[in-house]
Amino acid sequence: MHKYVIMGVQGCGKGTQARLLQQKLDLVHISVGDIFRWHIANHTKLGAQVKRIIAAGNLVGDEIVESIVRQRLDEHDWNYGFILDGFPRSESQALFFLESYDIDAVIHVHLPDQLVRDRVLSRRLCGNCGLDYNLISHRPAVENVCDVCTGQLICRPDDTPEALAERLRDYHTKTRPVLDLFRRKELVLDIDGTPPADEIQQNIREQLGV
Repeated sequence: MHKYVIMGVQGCGKGTQARLLQQKLDLVHISVGDIFRWHIANHTKLGAQVKRIIAAGNLVGDEIVESIVRQRLDEHDWNYGFILDGFPRSESQALFFLESYDIDAVIHVHLPDQLVRDRVLSRRLCGNCGLDYNLISHRPAVENVCDVCTGQLICRPDDTPEALAERLRDYHTKTRPVLDLFRRKELVLDIDGTPPADEIQQNIREQLGV
């Protein structure tokens, strides 16, 4: 069984890498962001609360995040393991997680802030099926139209320069200490996020030995 955490600032490509590793090892990909987006799309009470927080460019509080992660992991549908994407983001979340689960590695995908800005502000999302696009690296065949369902492409509501600047500040001040904690336990694999996705994936697999 493989149990991994994948970390990195928003826009570094960690979601793509998590999905590729999921397919290779038959893991369950647990994405905190995807869970939040499901609640927002389905207009739940939690979704409304999260929508207000991320629209302001802030990170969702530890109590909310820990609750949804605990609920998801308690489903125990991860027979071959899991890869957790978007958690932990603070030292308190990391301590909570390490008390409850043994993990094999923390995959840290790193990217310079300017490249993060370029990537994030070029992201688009199909308003119908939710498929991700990027105007730099993954353009649709027809401008602003989803290749799969022909839905209209939209910007994520939190992908604004102001919200991104706040998230970058939060990442550097709150999430970096999490990496330091994992480094002390010799769990971190540092991965360069600048090459093409398939090259990054190969590097991850080589470092994991899978």
